[in-house]
Amino acid sequence: MPYSDFRPELMGKATLEPAGPFEAGSYQSLTLTYTAGRFGIDDTGSIKIGFRFATDFGPVQFEDPKAPGYTTVEASNGATLECRWEFKRNIRPWSRSLYIGVMKHFLKPGDTITIRFGDRRAGSPGIRMQTYCEDEFEFRVLVDAIATYDYVALPESPQVQIVPGPGVTWQAVVPTSVRAGTPFALKIRSTDQWGNPSDKMDTTLRLTCEGARIMGLPSEVKVSKGSFANVSNRLCLEEAGDSEIIVRDASGSELCRSNPVRAVADAEGSADVHFWGDIHGQSNETLGTNTARDYFAFGRDKAFLDVMSHQGNDFQITGSFWRQLNELTAELDKPGEFCCFPGYEWSANTAVGGDRNVYYRNEGETIHRSSHAQIADPADMVDEESDAHDAHNLFRKLAGKDCVVAAHVGGRYADIKYAHDEAIEAAVEVHSCWGTFEWIVWDAFKKGYRIGIVGNSDGHKGRPGADFPGASFFGSQGGLTCYIAPRLDRDAIFHAMRRRHHYATTGNRMMLDVVVETPSEATVFLENPAGRGGSVETRRRLRMGDVARVLDDKARLDVEVVGSAPIERIDVFSGQKLVETTRPFAPRDLGRRIRVTMQGAEYRGRARTTTWDGSIEVVGNAIERAEMFNNWNLDRGIQSCSADAVTWKAVTTGNWCGVDLWLAEPQAGELRLKTRHVEAAIGIPKVDIDDAVYDGGGLERLVKVYRLPDAPSVRRMRHSVEIPVDKAGDTPIFVRVTQVDGHKAWSSPVYLIK
Repeated sequence: MPYSDFRPELMGKATLEPAGPFEAGSYQSLTLTYTAGRFGIDDTGSIKIGFRFATDFGPVQFEDPKAPGYTTVEASNGATLECRWEFKRNIRPWSRSLYIGVMKHFLKPGDTITIRFGDRRAGSPGIRMQTYCEDEFEFRVLVDAIATYDYVALPESPQVQIVPGPGVTWQAVVPTSVRAGTPFALKIRSTDQWGNPSDKMDTTLRLTCEGARIMGLPSEVKVSKGSFANVSNRLCLEEAGDSEIIVRDASGSELCRSNPVRAVADAEGSADVHFWGDIHGQSNETLGTNTARDYFAFGRDKAFLDVMSHQGNDFQITGSFWRQLNELTAELDKPGEFCCFPGYEWSANTAVGGDRNVYYRNEGETIHRSSHAQIADPADMVDEESDAHDAHNLFRKLAGKDCVVAAHVGGRYADIKYAHDEAIEAAVEVHSCWGTFEWIVWDAFKKGYRIGIVGNSDGHKGRPGADFPGASFFGSQGGLTCYIAPRLDRDAIFHAMRRRHHYATTGNRMMLDVVVETPSEATVFLENPAGRGGSVETRRRLRMGDVARVLDDKARLDVEVVGSAPIERIDVFSGQKLVETTRPFAPRDLGRRIRVTMQGAEYRGRARTTTWDGSIEVVGNAIERAEMFNNWNLDRGIQSCSADAVTWKAVTTGNWCGVDLWLAEPQAGELRLKTRHVEAAIGIPKVDIDDAVYDGGGLERLVKVYRLPDAPSVRRMRHSVEIPVDKAGDTPIFVRVTQVDGHKAWSSPVYLIK
């Protein structure tokens, strides 16, 4: 760590009471006592108590004794103490910190500072523990005993365990597609109110299916305390068809439905099926939570992922940790069962290219770091020649290697206009816990790049494949990528990555099939994504990600969606141009339900969060019910609701959220909307199926108002449309699917060249 290492054993000690464990998101009162060491602490010296970057512990406050997070600090000798809760004023990963300065006096050896986090003596409910689980949640104590502002970390800092609460929701996961007659598994988990898989449940679940009959499906399963998941193996769809599994409690009430599963007829065993991955996240060896082994185990066993990789920030990955990651992926990769591969996040400043995710097909490759900013070991500093300090240099060093790169938008956003290599950089990440970033797709189209579209979590909370922002600054649930391949192994998944045979979602598992059919035979490029030579084949049916030279002026797009919830709309794009929007309902199906959505960001960089706290007043009508979607923070959401008004708190970071109103009268009165960025008076009779759009400035920052059926139910849609082929350049054809529950999906484009 880049702190002073001068005699830490002489800097004192710290204890914490009570010892825990503590339920994630619960309110507690904790007392940390620091005892000064041999040097004491000089006048204007200080201590800091650091917390990891991603934590949503707290926040700490000193002003309101009755409010959450109230914290008191006192010195045993009566010294004046100056206290500040600092969001990002400490060396990462301990970015959150409580600064305690000793003023107008000093501490002698043995004097103490007592910090009561969530001091309840004056009425505070306590301080909220972080909302996600961690085996060793640390209060990292750092001491500036000599008043030089050069801190020394104590040899041992207090740690507690954060555990899940009782389950409040259920999820059932099956493969999206299987070959008819091939066994598959049903995996069921319960999650607490903050999205953590729970081991606190003790109940019996009843199972049925709708659609094609699933052989081997038990009528009930037992979920026992201490278990995070229930797995039923040897299920089978004997014939081609679709099915869903319904999970009910002992009384027969529906708890959840599985994602749809489709069996495809495949006598030869070569048909492509779907595999789900989150290949972007990190553990506490860099900036995340829990260990790298815990990270892979969570994704495989609790989030039920098929494909994973680890993406620590390169400037924190030591040589020893890089070797450990390679050993882990080699150990855990099991062809046919679980696919994982080594990688890292090349984390350069945006000015020299921004974040890129590098994935190697095999272990033993060199890590080309953007810098060694947080690597203190001299043994990791000797090979400066292997570094790549800008994106152009990165692509040069990766040339010829068996790897794939994706452009990522995180703290540092990838500037693909600055640098891009079509042979290596195969995709852009449109969605993660940081938000939604369609603008990076538009950047690629403007430059004429041929990229696939992926979604991942970039999770820092130890929950790859099932990550939520909790009460922190992250803006949305983490995304997933569905890879379409004939089998689950590195060769097949890397082939899908290079050919862009995948689609992205905001974390749900809808089934999406996109085919472009040309009147005449098309020449499909199999190797070089730029279409300059390499192997080709001729066919008329093109799948997502294909690049093809065509003779025709038009092509037909065929889309099939089987949603994990009712479908709201399918948007069809030719490049950045919206060709059409289709819905599974018509104007005659609309009712009393009005949807107000908010989306966008401040700008592309770190401080992109847009606050949408607002209200709707209803005049000449009445609100019977109001609900919010895509609200991931329990502190936000609807704050009050009456017959004539609703208020809420919300943020977006490029993604979207919204409020649904069910009104007493479908065609009477007026809505008066008020937010920080948009204010509008909207006549309710004018609200129809089409979006009324209000510009809020910023980056794609908009409010949209439109009407929905009272209870949409259509989960399956097929749609076809003819799309003109541009006479020059590429025609990138793709779809964006929106579900009523707020989830979205994006297909990788099909690229047509006239």
